Amino acid sequence: MKKWAAGLLVCALVVALALALMVVSPRLGGKQESPAPPPAESSPEATASAPAVLPAAPMVPSYALAGMSYAQRYAVLCSVCHGANGRMDTLPTPVLAGQPSLYVITQLFLFREGRRNNEAMTAVAKALTDDDLQGFSDFIGTLPAVPAPPPAKPPDPIRMARGQALAEQHRCVFCHGAGLGGGQQVPLIGGQKEDYLQLSLRGFHSGSRPGYTQAMTAAMSQIPPEDLDPIAYYVARHLGPAEPLTGK
Repeated sequence: MKKWAAGLLVCALVVALALALMVVSPRLGGKQESPAPPPAESSPEATASAPAVLPAAPMVPSYALAGMSYAQRYAVLCSVCHGANGRMDTLPTPVLAGQPSLYVITQLFLFREGRRNNEAMTAVAKALTDDDLQGFSDFIGTLPAVPAPPPAKPPDPIRMARGQALAEQHRCVFCHGAGLGGGQQVPLIGGQKEDYLQLSLRGFHSGSRPGYTQAMTAAMSQIPPEDLDPIAYYVARHLGPAEPLTGK
């Protein structure tokens, strides 16, 4: 979990640097120097503790950003950590691809208002206007779901069966659907990253992660802690259809 939080914080720092460069880049003259290449070798200890390597921060003038569509703004600001298509499997960031726009705008609002406690996203969202919340969420809502890459080894059928049984027992499918595709204010969770699912489930269970309503907190409070990881294991590897729910 510490690695997940550290990765998100590094992403936020990269975006913050990008925003700073947008402001100062019109004043900078001369040729831009390319960054020095990384060392050819590093110790195993340094590699294990180093944060994930991120793409270079974009250098876009602030006046140019103001004239961009939200698709272009997403490419500049959000894709650095979340991927151009809404999924970045090389970084510890949640999958945005396939998420309903109503769910996205709710989460951006909670981050902006400080009701969701995450330094990385709060640093980004606190500068967003209401129009920005709507614009970014509308665009993200157009991103189709992207399947997870093939796992290194096949899912354990016993763990999958137990996770599925628990998801049904605890009525996860009642709100998220049999395909776990969500819809409207309910997120797509099928194929979401396992670490993020574990973090979210534990946050709702303890009450440290608030929702826009109390629905998830109330539901999670009834689930034994030992059931959380098996559910996350199953949901992250769920390969069934993820059609969004309708009528919610």
